[in-house]
Amino acid sequence: MPRSTGGASSVDATVGVCAYVRAFIREVVSDPQVSAVVMTTVCDQMRRGAELITRERDLPLFLMNVPSTWTTAAAQELYRDELERLGRFMCSLDGEHPSKDRLAAVMMDYDSKRSAVRAARRYLSPQHYSEAIAAFHRDGVQASAAASRGESVMGVPLAVVGGPLLQKDFWLFEVVEQAGGRIVLDATETGERTMPPPFDQQAVRNDPLMELTFAYFAGIPDAFRRPNSGFYGWLKGELWDRGVRGILFRRHVWCDTWHAELRHLEEWAGMPVAELDGDDDDDGIPSRLTTRVQALLEVLA
Repeated sequence: MPRSTGGASSVDATVGVCAYVRAFIREVVSDPQVSAVVMTTVCDQMRRGAELITRERDLPLFLMNVPSTWTTAAAQELYRDELERLGRFMCSLDGEHPSKDRLAAVMMDYDSKRSAVRAARRYLSPQHYSEAIAAFHRDGVQASAAASRGESVMGVPLAVVGGPLLQKDFWLFEVVEQAGGRIVLDATETGERTMPPPFDQQAVRNDPLMELTFAYFAGIPDAFRRPNSGFYGWLKGELWDRGVRGILFRRHVWCDTWHAELRHLEEWAGMPVAELDGDDDDDGIPSRLTTRVQALLEVLA
């Protein structure tokens, strides 16, 4: 989850690049600790971002092909092949090929840490829980069980759905609470659905790479999937379980995937949906988006 600001980059003057990719590129080109980059093909913005990064810095860059089709054995096999190709890329950067037992051990360690992050939802505020997920993905940091719950927030339960959030976008949780609501589900590209399902321990022992493939490729729902029935199946269950009454749809301008998904979601949801589109790079809270949040909550009050 990149910051909204960072070192200057020529990409800032490039038309048609979404705010998320712009921020991602800024961090990559301005951080001297970055020694390599791994990106995926899940959207055209990231494909283009890979090209733009190579113009800014001379860094080893790996572009991982992630099939949009996910229901066929051939697509799953391609994903596994890409994991192996990623492994060879890492070895070329002075990494080492892990044994089967070593890979299994690392997988189970991450599985345990993800379970701890999921458990944190019981004692963290909605904003702090989303921040805990972001911290885990970025630094491998687990939420502390001793973390403060803070005051219990009451209000109309909402979900935020859509593309990835930037670090500055956590203003959304505060605006919702100030307007009389609470976000009980973060279903963005950086939220809860980024966590793969728990591993099957027997499958990990038998073939860790295959279980890794299955959990990540088949277990993470997203709108870019074809068909994207898995995304709506997951979302339906979470909306029902948490009593969600309205949806905030967060979309970056120039994101074709989520732009196309908006109308379908509005027809499917059976509840009010407010679009929060944006392409701004300032750290303030856009007043027009605040107004949309307030309008949605007035409808649901």
